[in-house]
Amino acid sequence: MTVLRIRTVPDPVLRLKAKRVTTIDASVLRLVDAMIDTLHSVGHGVGLAAPQVGKPLRIAVVEPPEGPLIVLINPEITKREGERVVDEGCLSVPGYRGQVKRAVSVKVKYLNREGKEERLKCTDLTAQAIEHELDHLDGILFTDRLVEPGKLERVEPEDVQATETAFAESH
Repeated sequence: MTVLRIRTVPDPVLRLKAKRVTTIDASVLRLVDAMIDTLHSVGHGVGLAAPQVGKPLRIAVVEPPEGPLIVLINPEITKREGERVVDEGCLSVPGYRGQVKRAVSVKVKYLNREGKEERLKCTDLTAQAIEHELDHLDGILFTDRLVEPGKLERVEPEDVQATETAFAESH
């Protein structure tokens, strides 16, 4: 098990536009596995993007409570439908949550860990998590998308997991 350090604001890697993965080789697969281990070690996150662990590559992992783990390499959202305001937090902005606008559903195409192109249509928390993680790949944080700029709610560290669990159960 390899657990990587999650980068937090104001780390400059979080603002970089990540580079496309040109070859899915052993080093990329090790990074994917380490990202999964890191996400699981946190215990309350739904997704993680490579820039959050200091690697500016277009890779994300998403594991919502209502679905299986998804590994996305070079992901692109091809369609967004609807709009809703949701409560959101981020492992790279610990201790804060805020209201952002996200799509009701998204269609995304990506490469899986074997390099095969896949397409997925998802809704609810999975769609939200994919939008959130793909924002990371473009150097965008949820704080850039706040409905009311600058309005963040402080969440005590011991309450973060409870807040994430309640959020996941309500969607």
